[in-house]
Amino acid sequence: MTQTRLPRRAMLGAALATPFLGRGAQAQGADWPTRPISLIVPWAPGGSNDVVARLLAPHLSERFGQQFVIENRAGGGGAIGMGLVSRARPDGHQLLVSSASNHVFHALISPDLGYDPRQAFSGIAMWVDVPNAIAVNPSLGVNNIQELLAKIRATQGGLSFGSSGTGSSNHLGGELFRMMTNTDLTHVPYRGGGAAITDLVAGTIPMAVMNLPTLVGPASDGRVRILGVCTETRVSFRQDIPTVAEQGVPGYSVRSWTGLFAPRGTPQPVLDRLAAASREIMELPAIKARLADIASEPIWMSPADTDAFVRREFDRWTPIVRATGITAN
Repeated sequence: MTQTRLPRRAMLGAALATPFLGRGAQAQGADWPTRPISLIVPWAPGGSNDVVARLLAPHLSERFGQQFVIENRAGGGGAIGMGLVSRARPDGHQLLVSSASNHVFHALISPDLGYDPRQAFSGIAMWVDVPNAIAVNPSLGVNNIQELLAKIRATQGGLSFGSSGTGSSNHLGGELFRMMTNTDLTHVPYRGGGAAITDLVAGTIPMAVMNLPTLVGPASDGRVRILGVCTETRVSFRQDIPTVAEQGVPGYSVRSWTGLFAPRGTPQPVLDRLAAASREIMELPAIKARLADIASEPIWMSPADTDAFVRREFDRWTPIVRATGITAN
């Protein structure tokens, strides 16, 4: 019987392939995770993404027997952190805590990022919905959305509105409001919600579209007035605040969500285990109470539903961004 001799290069390639196959099988099995997991938050500490990640991380560590470590990689509208995860090895040890602002809005106004979030990442789970809201300085003298619209139309050149930054969900929420009401609004971008709320309280800007958690404190002592939330329905823990839609702008809604994602190619069993753990954690009474305290609502979705949700977000916002002409520059 004649033996076939493999070329030396082929033999070497086969030998090298074996351990990689082994590691891939490990990643799909019960051995994952084999080391601490990095949760990349593409924003500075203290933002809503960061707060939610730090709330859930200890519970994930407890369930999986490895530390889930928060790493803040801010910059570029979230693109620095996202780029890092998009290039990471898809073995479930480096994950992305993402938001509407960096995952959808910034990607739409900065098309040359080098990655498409829909292709570069696999959804693991939606975590929370962070409501946006329209608020004004009390000196503006308006108490609801219809009075605000009357004020804008009666003011030559309209009004300016502040947001946490160009391409943020706040910014897009203001632009959508302008388009749907056919009013004159000028965007004033800030480097985060803290700076924007300072100027809103001071009256430097008359109105702002911001995350509800940033507004509830100043609103509680009368320094700002919340006119309406930007959600489809009223926020469960603040039923007293009407939606913008129910105040004469039907169809208006903007979601500022936080979710968990992995590099594309991460084994499905890893995604499923993380999704199931996320759902269990978010059902804990203490977690529900803490999320309510920070004005956030759990909106868990499965990996498949998370991917589908992201695609719908792109479909919805692409024509709006094009119509507004917003760019990152």
